[in-house]
Amino acid sequence: MMETAAETDHSLEDLRLELAPHIAEAAAFDGWSEAAVEAAAEMSGVDPAAARFAFQGEQGASAAMTMITAWAGSIDRAMAEALPSERLATMPIRQRITALVQFRLDAIAGREEALRGALVELAKPRNIPASTRLAWRSADVMWRLAGDTATDYNHYTKRAILGSIYAATLAMLADDKSEDRAETRAFLARRIEGIMRFEKAKAQFLKPGEESFSVTRLLGRLRYPAR
Repeated sequence: MMETAAETDHSLEDLRLELAPHIAEAAAFDGWSEAAVEAAAEMSGVDPAAARFAFQGEQGASAAMTMITAWAGSIDRAMAEALPSERLATMPIRQRITALVQFRLDAIAGREEALRGALVELAKPRNIPASTRLAWRSADVMWRLAGDTATDYNHYTKRAILGSIYAATLAMLADDKSEDRAETRAFLARRIEGIMRFEKAKAQFLKPGEESFSVTRLLGRLRYPAR
């Protein structure tokens, strides 16, 4: 029986996710290169030719970006398995977001050299669109696991803010030489606190009722001032 295109795409994605953590490990020495793919294939007992084919790059993305995207995807999957929504639901929202981001940082810890190489690749002008999509996807996975169901503009602002914070925290982690990565943890805590303050202020700003600020009332008074 011939394999369909959808089945082929699915199997390729599964192969990428399987190999991605090993590629990240090898990338510390070989960079995000074909040599890292071959080393990962050897570690996993996968046919090197199949591994090279899976990471040859597609839809305009470079091979390195395909590897990095798969690495992020493998962390997404591991995070969802370790921190399902049901488990997170028992925590306050601040703890949910902190736990999710910290899981990702712990998954990357020990592979800082690979992370530094990935950040260089992500910062290349040709990769900015893909980098933006990657940050958005990771933020979306985290917010969904945290129980966010917003469908209005909050859906977008939450992901944009968390995506930027996660990216900044990764940059901090890449060069953190402090014990137990204390500086990165403190940096993350400050940024999460900023998110919470912003969300609280936003909720108060938009809260209906006579005791809250109303943009409509303000504009009305500017147009028709009291006499």
